[in-house]
Amino acid sequence: MPLVNSKKMFEQAYKNGYAIGAFNVNNMEIVQGITEACKEENAPVILQVSKGARAYANHTYLVKLVEAAVKECPEIPIVLHLDHGPDFETCKACIDGGFTSVMIDGSHLPFEENIALTKKVVDYAHERGVTVEGELGTLAGIEDEVVVESGKESYTKPEEVIEFVERTGVDSLAIAIGTSHGAYKFTPAQCTVNEEGVLVPPPLRFDILEEVSKKLPGFPIVLHGSSSVPQEYVKMVNENGGKMPNAIGVPEAQLRDAAKLSVCKINIDSDLRLAMTGTVRKFFNEHPDKFDPREYLKPARANIKEIVRHKLRNVLGCAGKADECK
Repeated sequence: MPLVNSKKMFEQAYKNGYAIGAFNVNNMEIVQGITEACKEENAPVILQVSKGARAYANHTYLVKLVEAAVKECPEIPIVLHLDHGPDFETCKACIDGGFTSVMIDGSHLPFEENIALTKKVVDYAHERGVTVEGELGTLAGIEDEVVVESGKESYTKPEEVIEFVERTGVDSLAIAIGTSHGAYKFTPAQCTVNEEGVLVPPPLRFDILEEVSKKLPGFPIVLHGSSSVPQEYVKMVNENGGKMPNAIGVPEAQLRDAAKLSVCKINIDSDLRLAMTGTVRKFFNEHPDKFDPREYLKPARANIKEIVRHKLRNVLGCAGKADECK
């Protein structure tokens, strides 16, 4: 089947208490690992591309990689989504260039300016059958060119969401409830320490999510910065020459609870980067004589596939849901 937008996916996800995985892609191996897992698990998927990914890999290459995945995985619905579109021009270029969904990130702007920018993108996108995600509230952390210093993030204000959605016409809304971009989502000072000496991050602000859900019944909510930073890969990185002290993510149990509520899209990027980087570091540490990229990218791709499979089954709850999302 051809690329689709997110409308049907989100309708089914909301109704049936699961979320669609939105995985960031930058190269062939990442696209393959994600879509092969989704094909085997019969799961719908959103492949999302950031401004940084477009700068790194080139818009045309990324679109063609995703088109190849569509051809290789015809059984599953796939959305090609722009993550954190910084301006109208970037969103327009992606809409005109084959994307079926875009995010316009005006969260750093004053409320009225965010509405004006988001509505401009929505009007252009909807005329072309493309769905649009907006954002209220800002997440701390670093993701490509999106940088928000710790302490300068802001939670979404539930009292603003109805006006924002009604005046912009967005199809989904990203909110800030305590997730964060990158692999260092929480500082040690924000965490508690359990009996094993492991850092335990603070809980997400489910009170904000519940209040937003009450104000927007049936409306799909998005969580950015939702990697769980699997400690086995942090350990693999550190044991093979890396330095990632105190890297910690969002507990998967909290993400599963969010997916049972109004959260229909959960963004995951850092976990895939960790799986690839940890695997490659380990390979070179064990095989310093090797230099063929195929030899180290093949196991990296396999580990990306396995981490995506785990997310589909145990976190997102969308394994086996491809047919109902078509």
